[in-house]
Amino acid sequence: MIPNLLSNFATAMETTTFLFIIEMIGTVAAAISGIRLAATKRFDWFGAYTVGLVTAIGGGTLRDMLLDIPVFWMQTGWYLAVTALSLVTVMMFRSFLVSRDRILFIFDSIGLALFCVIGIQKTLATGYPMWVATVMGIITGAFGGVLRDILINEEPLVFRKDIYATACLAGALVYWIILVCGGTPFTQQISCAATVILLRILALKYNLSLPVLDAFKSTSRPRK
Repeated sequence: MIPNLLSNFATAMETTTFLFIIEMIGTVAAAISGIRLAATKRFDWFGAYTVGLVTAIGGGTLRDMLLDIPVFWMQTGWYLAVTALSLVTVMMFRSFLVSRDRILFIFDSIGLALFCVIGIQKTLATGYPMWVATVMGIITGAFGGVLRDILINEEPLVFRKDIYATACLAGALVYWIILVCGGTPFTQQISCAATVILLRILALKYNLSLPVLDAFKSTSRPRK
């Protein structure tokens, strides 16, 4: 019995550590995407840090409040410190990170994918069904970007025709399918993140987008 308890404890610790590493990587990616955009708007250091922090923790904060669990970044100072490190990174490599649009896309996609995984995983751990976890995965992945765009006075990317929240939805569905098929948690997480990133890349490469809802039809008559 004791060996089984030790084995379960070790497995739980490995899972927790892996999720924490994913969350740290996602925090760096999201923070850099926010700080990078703040730099293009010529924000000062504090403003850029604020935008990066909100981008990194915004979605997870809303998720934890909705799930009625302790807000994750209030349990440790790592998230504030990692965002500060991201700010220093952007300052040191400013010419490379700020001047290239593809850099924003890469970091934004990584943050989106990893936060989607974290949102799903934490929601399932609290006992909610997969459909709730899907919504929370989308919120965790996308809401920080919404706050970022609002702060820098841009139209939120998630509300445009880009494949953004839709990629999170697809990733969550892949997670769900692998879960039903009995796949390991690692396989579920990696497959979900890979799906989100792959869809973002394909959307950029082939100029894929969702249809635009146009409320106003043209009233002009064709010329004879």
